[in-house]
Amino acid sequence: MANVLPHSKQVAVLSALVEGCSIRSTERMTGVNRETIGTLLVRVGNGCANLLDETMRGLPCERLEIDELWAFVGKKQRHIAASDDATKGDAWTFVAIDADTKLVPAFAVGKRDDATARAFIADVASRLRHRVQITTDGLRTYVAAIDAAFPDGTVDYAQLVKEYEAEPAGPGRYSPPKVTSIEKIPVFGAPIEDLVSTSYVERQNLTVRMGVRRYTRLTNAFSKKLENHIAATALHFAHYNLVRMHSTIRCTPAMASGVTPTVWSMGDLLDAALSHEGAS
Repeated sequence: MANVLPHSKQVAVLSALVEGCSIRSTERMTGVNRETIGTLLVRVGNGCANLLDETMRGLPCERLEIDELWAFVGKKQRHIAASDDATKGDAWTFVAIDADTKLVPAFAVGKRDDATARAFIADVASRLRHRVQITTDGLRTYVAAIDAAFPDGTVDYAQLVKEYEAEPAGPGRYSPPKVTSIEKIPVFGAPIEDLVSTSYVERQNLTVRMGVRRYTRLTNAFSKKLENHIAATALHFAHYNLVRMHSTIRCTPAMASGVTPTVWSMGDLLDAALSHEGAS
């Protein structure tokens, strides 16, 4: 069933969602029923996923940073029962970011396992124009995934492994632990040591948590359905790449990468997403 909201109202709803508002707070601000908001989110999010899949091709990335971002769907993993379906529990978002243009060429939502990592890295590799340097954390599954996606030494890859100071639980237990040491480990090719970093992708994780309410820790705004979680994530990254001006590069990441020649408006993104809603 087509959404009958006026175009301007749809833009207002989506603008609130990408600024970190929950569906209920968006309902209060816009006067749009939360079920209608949820339906619009899924339609536009699915369209954004198809739009990104189509446009993020032949990218000129030279240095990628990759990380995983934790969230959960329905309930946290420790509360999962045998009767719960496989979509519930931990939901990890794998994210790649171009250190130079700040473009996010790909993301994937799934479990923190070999299958998701391999599918994600293969997707990243398919979008690149030429050889890149990649930095990840110490997650071991990346080694096999990158080796499979970039055969014959066609990548420069290093891991950045951080050791953290153990802190007892207490009033400051939600503060980030202190880093005690950093080790840069070359894995494939000839990565340039000075460029081995995960700073940008870690900062991108903060951007996601601030811009997508269901990723915000210690709130009741978690995703109830995996479909909604993926749709909200796709909307965020489409808005981030195509609409949101980046203060460092003074344009959108899509413009810096040559994907688009102009800044998109939220209305432009809405129209493009709906036109790609049924694409496969």
